Amino acid sequence: MKNQLASLAQGLERLNNQTFLKRQNSPVRLLAFRFLGGLAFGLGSFLGATLVVSLLVFSLAQINFIPIIGEWAAQIAERIQQ
Repeated sequence: MKNQLASLAQGLERLNNQTFLKRQNSPVRLLAFRFLGGLAFGLGSFLGATLVVSLLVFSLAQINFIPIIGEWAAQIAERIQQ
């Protein structure tokens, strides 16, 4: 019984030393990590959307043999360059 209790206490001590729990116990650190995570998510979303839109516009601008799509893509490219 004492062996099991000591093992349980040792396991709890290891669990309390985890960085995740240390972060959760400190409100300032928790807010800082959440803020940095939000900034990283926002920046990644912005850069990803910029890349996708620019590739889409570039590929549409290359389609000159289809008149309607080519004109539409040229108008979009002109507006972006302004």
